[in-house]
Amino acid sequence: MHAQKAMNRRDFLKITALATAGVQLAVNSMPAVAQDKGQRPKQAGDVTVLNPQNRVPVSFIIDDSTCLVNLAHFGIPHFAEAWPDRYKQDWRSLPREIPDSFVRKFGQWCREHKVKGKYTIVPYPACVGWMDRDLPGWSKKELDDSLKLVREFMMPNWDIHPEMVTHTWVINTKTGRPYPERTGYYIENAGWSQDKSADELADYMAYALRILKNVGLDCEGITTPGGFGNQNRDNLAKATLQSCRDVFKAEIPHYFRHLFTDDRSVAPRVEYASGLTGSNPKCVISIIGCTGDWFGGWDGLRPGSVDKFITKDLKGGRLPKVIDKGEPAVLVCHWPGIYFNGEEIGFNIFKEVVRRIHARYDNLLWMKLSEISRYWAAKELTQIEKQGPRVTFNAPFATTRFTVQTKSNSLKPPKLVVDRRPVQLRRVKRPLQLETGSWYADGQNVTACFDLQKGKSTLEV
Repeated sequence: MHAQKAMNRRDFLKITALATAGVQLAVNSMPAVAQDKGQRPKQAGDVTVLNPQNRVPVSFIIDDSTCLVNLAHFGIPHFAEAWPDRYKQDWRSLPREIPDSFVRKFGQWCREHKVKGKYTIVPYPACVGWMDRDLPGWSKKELDDSLKLVREFMMPNWDIHPEMVTHTWVINTKTGRPYPERTGYYIENAGWSQDKSADELADYMAYALRILKNVGLDCEGITTPGGFGNQNRDNLAKATLQSCRDVFKAEIPHYFRHLFTDDRSVAPRVEYASGLTGSNPKCVISIIGCTGDWFGGWDGLRPGSVDKFITKDLKGGRLPKVIDKGEPAVLVCHWPGIYFNGEEIGFNIFKEVVRRIHARYDNLLWMKLSEISRYWAAKELTQIEKQGPRVTFNAPFATTRFTVQTKSNSLKPPKLVVDRRPVQLRRVKRPLQLETGSWYADGQNVTACFDLQKGKSTLEV
């Protein structure tokens, strides 16, 4: 096809190799390319924006989930058709369904342990059926009940993302049907997305977003399946910003494309910021995962290891390295591996990981990806000036639990003024007691935690 020839063959083969190596997030071998940051305001050097409540954000990304359909069971035959020499798994032995009873069980445990994150709903999973129409093999009531469970039970603590449209074959958005070619180029994980414009990618993303909007699932972000857009990152970021704003009017769109398990920073990237002093500020946030899927794999066939996340003595593993740096620790898994064909091996590994990190740390804060994104947008894009004891904030975006520290030996209560109205702050004795509407002083610095409003506010220390 002409579109395939338009891409450098070496890049295409690299993407295909990544996709066929496991279909999923094989990004560690790819170079770390920063997107255009866009505008940045001036920020006073002696005022530091800390993590929210002076804690380390933690989040859990769940990929390849959807209503009822076990994507591994239905997706493997498509991958095998695209790459006949690979994907020899006995997909027929895998369950066709991941039941809602497991979704509720998982969600309830996470509620009890304050776990938050992102939960994918693939809109047209492996071309089995449409979330906003019918799902052959299940009754309409079963589909409606499953969607209701996601809306009412999962959404309070989980962002909902599409993972493109099918997670297997690329569809033609004009017809809603997959392209007839049966090559790796036309698998969403691989080549098709690498040579498309921002408008073309936005059209594809908007198609997926509208399906979820039709069934009442609000989305502020997008997850890319496998290698989608990995050689086309500028357009990927622009398309996320465009599509999420167009379909859902999302103020701060975000996307999950990267994960790093080496020494690179996993702090969120605030990209394409513009209009910060006007009425329509814009930016898009790249959320970066910090772990591989060490739970149960994308197909639910390879048991993982708790120790890769955090060892039994609570000292080793990937998570302490990230948390000790103070960067958000965003764990990554795939839903078939959490369910693990009904054995729940991935789920049990996750429960032990949570137990261990809570045993090691008392400064964690579970957050949805949208909450992390909003905080980082405010952190990097708020103009901060300091004159004497007065700190002035001009914020293009509001956020909760905004936490700042500045030098001051005063023990007098800081004075926060928002919209010309004073806001009383409560003093706490320890930094980890900080919450919205409080402050802490150690004789050298004052730290305040408050809800940052869009526009101007002042803090006098």
